[in-house]
Amino acid sequence: MNDDVTQYINKTQPWQIDVCEKLRAMIDETIPGVEERLQYGKPHYFKNGHHAAVIAVAKSKVSFMVFNAADIPEVKGFLRAMGNGERKTVDITEGQDVDYGTLAGFLGKTTAAL
Repeated sequence: MNDDVTQYINKTQPWQIDVCEKLRAMIDETIPGVEERLQYGKPHYFKNGHHAAVIAVAKSKVSFMVFNAADIPEVKGFLRAMGNGERKTVDITEGQDVDYGTLAGFLGKTTAAL
């Protein structure tokens, strides 16, 4: 665990800390040997030097983005495409039920070839 990422997370609202810590644990379990670092002011996760995921905290949400996701279909109201669809993002709001297992499944698929 990267200390800069821990500091980033600990500066957020209590509900966001909880979501970020769960995402962080899910990423660590899903990607053996994942590299975690603060880049561009946000926690970034790498597998074998390639971007795998990003956590970004905003005032009213936590966004979780996966890379290499062109083959992962959008899910209306849950998973949206970014840019050319190579990245997919989930926005999590306070009180929302989060299916971390589904997110782990997306991340496992998008990082399998890295």
